[in-house]
Parts: sequence; structure tokens; C-alpha cells
Amino acid sequence: MAKVVIIGVAGDEGLWVVDIDAGTVTPLPDPTDGNLKNVVDLRTVGASVIKGIDVAISVESAGDIAAGHME
Repeated sequence: MAKVVIIGVAGDEGLWVVDIDAGTVTPLPDPTDGNLKNVVDLRTVGASVIKGIDVAISVESAGDIAAGHME
């Protein structure tokens, strides 16, 4: 079973598709309708939408993770 996650980084309008099994990250075309369009609209007004994820931490670089800097 593939593990796929859609992510959006605060301050960046785009969404990304992360395929964990394939080790890929690709931009998601802007949705024009449906539930993903609703997510985009909610993000526009500052909402966070989380489903099926129990940890998400934003850092400046992979080096920050290795050094334990996750503020």
C-alpha cells in the first residue's frame, strides 16, 4: 500500500504530493473543485487542515533536523 501525503507549507500557496514509498515530492496542480479546493480555500484564510498525520514539524533545513533544532 502506497503512503501518500499532501502537504502545504505556511507562506507558500502551493500544495505538494509526497509519495513516501517512491521517495518523491511533486507539486500538486491547483485544484479547481472538490475537497482539495475546499482545503485551498481554508488555507487562504489561515486554517490548518490535518487528517491522518500525527507529527509535522517545519524546519529551515535537513541540517536542523540532524542537529535537533526543531523550534
